[in-house]
Amino acid sequence: MVTAAAPPPPAPSSAPLLESRVSSLPLVYRGKVRDTYALGDDRLLIITSDRISAFDVIMREPIPGKGQVLNAMSNFWFAQLADAGPNHLTGIDPASVVLPDERNQVQGRAVVARRLRPLPIEAVVRGYLAGSGWSDYCRDGHVCGIALPPGLQQAQRLPEPIFTPAHKAELGTHDENISFAQVADRIGAELAQRVRDFSFRLYEKAAAMALARGIIIADTKFEFGLDASGELRLMDEVLTPDSSRFWPADQYRVGISPPSFDKQFLRDWLQAQPWDKSPPPPALPQEIIDKTGARYREALDRLITE
Repeated sequence: MVTAAAPPPPAPSSAPLLESRVSSLPLVYRGKVRDTYALGDDRLLIITSDRISAFDVIMREPIPGKGQVLNAMSNFWFAQLADAGPNHLTGIDPASVVLPDERNQVQGRAVVARRLRPLPIEAVVRGYLAGSGWSDYCRDGHVCGIALPPGLQQAQRLPEPIFTPAHKAELGTHDENISFAQVADRIGAELAQRVRDFSFRLYEKAAAMALARGIIIADTKFEFGLDASGELRLMDEVLTPDSSRFWPADQYRVGISPPSFDKQFLRDWLQAQPWDKSPPPPALPQEIIDKTGARYREALDRLITE
């Protein structure tokens, strides 16, 4: 099997990108992190900004370079996992589809993707007992309705990965955990099985690769869409600190919540503020911005360094 070479670390942006402004293309959607523009009827330009959200609220300050790190990490995984199933990438250079004075907005932080019909679910795979899964287990021994063996500890590796899908919520609201049966009702039993099988293939290969590089992927979420021929494709982002729980393997201990390569510095600081978790958020100190950005970059450096 041949896989693409790992991308080089992204060069720092000349300036953070809080919100893109590509006037040459129609804006389709502006999400928590990504801005999506239409390229005809069958392709999209997806720009990963430096925005960051916590508790479903977008912060007013960007994390410089975060978008480039997320873009590079997703592209790394799309290349490494290509044999597990098709994805949305086209290979077209984003700089070739915008005007010259807009190229600085796509440099190192954008992809040209196929326009797919997104499935209305997030395909979550959990390999370790953490986060809301740990809370569920402490309550009744189940995680999203799946019974687990008694006596497990926080952060413990599960006997085998489990599939715990969620219904994708509107921007600013929380996703809703749903059962596999509910997924089958919404998208059909055959497609639901394909999504689950695809998700397990992706997680199992990625988890092994990451562990060899000193990172534990405790859990992650995938998004899928159907192309014009009905083929199921991996889309959006894949296996980034925004969509996954990454732990440094050298600091992992069963029974405690390990440190993570994500926005935990930001969440911890926000939890200590007199804030009700609704807009507007408090202004972020420079220290929190810097530490958050450093954790994202460290995750990428570990992954792409053999």
